[in-house]
Amino acid sequence: MSSPRKRRSRNKKSMSYEKLFYVYIMASEKNGTLYIGVTSNLLNRVSQHKNKELKGFTEKYNIKKLVYYEIFSDSLSAITREKHIKKWNREWKINLIEKDNPGWKDLYKKLI
Repeated sequence: MSSPRKRRSRNKKSMSYEKLFYVYIMASEKNGTLYIGVTSNLLNRVSQHKNKELKGFTEKYNIKKLVYYEIFSDSLSAITREKHIKKWNREWKINLIEKDNPGWKDLYKKLI
């Protein structure tokens, strides 16, 4: 997985940045409760979950570990992927996480 920073446009004249979107999975612990979301600011969103700034499901079930994420260049693709993963059965979601993160390490620590 590449860094969740904004990527520079290939057009060096404009020096603009393209906005990125993320589908992410958070967990309470290994094989624990899972939460799947989408955001355009992964660092901020995960921080909000960790600090219980977002009321609801993640706060209630103490979901604080970022265990998986994917990067997209457009919001429609990210939202479509999020909806797709949410329909999967639990085993498929666990396999997706464990493919790149078999130890269920908190990936947030690598991003900051």
